[in-house]
Parts: sequence; C-alpha cells; structure tokens
Amino acid sequence: MKIDINQKNGIAYVQEKSLIISNVQSALDLMATIWYEYHCNAIIIHKEAIIEDFFDLSTRLAGEIVQKYVNYGMKIAIIGDFAAYSSKALKDYIYDCNKGKDIFFVSNEEEAISRIVHSI
Repeated sequence: MKIDINQKNGIAYVQEKSLIISNVQSALDLMATIWYEYHCNAIIIHKEAIIEDFFDLSTRLAGEIVQKYVNYGMKIAIIGDFAAYSSKALKDYIYDCNKGKDIFFVSNEEEAISRIVHSI
C-alpha cells in the first residue's frame, strides 16, 4: 500500500484505489498503521478503497467505522464522486459529516487537506 505523508499537517494520503477497508476491523487496522508507523492523526483515502457497503447506510458499516475513528481522534477524508448515489439518507449523511470536524467527503486531495487542516 502506497502512503504519502504530509509532514507539515500530519496527514497520511493512502494512494491505493483497490479495496483496503472491507469491514470495521480493516478500518481499525488502517488507522493503527497510520498512527503507529507514520505518526499521523488524519487519513485521506479514495472511495474506491472502501467497500461499497459503507455507502449503503442500512448496513450500519459507515456508522461503526466513523464512530471508531471519532473515538480514537483520527480524521478521515474520502475522495470521490458521490453524486452517483441516489439515497437521500446518504446525501444527508455526507452533508452532515462535511459540516463536522472528523469525516469529510470531498472531490480532490486539495479539498481533503483543507478540510482536515481547518478542522483542527
């Protein structure tokens, strides 16, 4: 897995676009790797690296993962095109997350960095 580190801001950018987060445990494993190996408290990841069930709120996977990240003080920005999702619940979830300080759904790396930096 290729990870670029923005040392200035303490952000780990996971370059991989293949599946990395497939369940709560793999999300925790990623968080632990980023913290212990790279000493970063924020992650940028592509939506393609997250199992599609995450974006189906009825699975509760998004809520479980986000809660773990919030509890451990790890911020995460997910880069992707979310317009294709028709679920009103997901659109509302994305809107609410983007108003907060812990998880962001963004379209590019620059926006991800900006959101994370301004949330600290």
